Amino acid sequence: MSSFTHPHTMYLFEMKNGKQKLSWGQSPEDALDILRIRLTEEEMAEIIPDRYIKFAGRELQAHIHNLG
Repeated sequence: MSSFTHPHTMYLFEMKNGKQKLSWGQSPEDALDILRIRLTEEEMAEIIPDRYIKFAGRELQAHIHNLG
């Protein structure tokens, strides 16, 4: 099946330190699962799972300034 049938969306999750973590997925839960693969438990503990910005990949440049 083509990747165009289930597009992935970009998500910026807020962190307790004021920065944001970038991930992607079909839903916020999917994006968090991807972060769990990439990050340590300590890093995941800094993420606020219900506070995120959802956007299309082509808008990434507008959000890149606050990545942590």
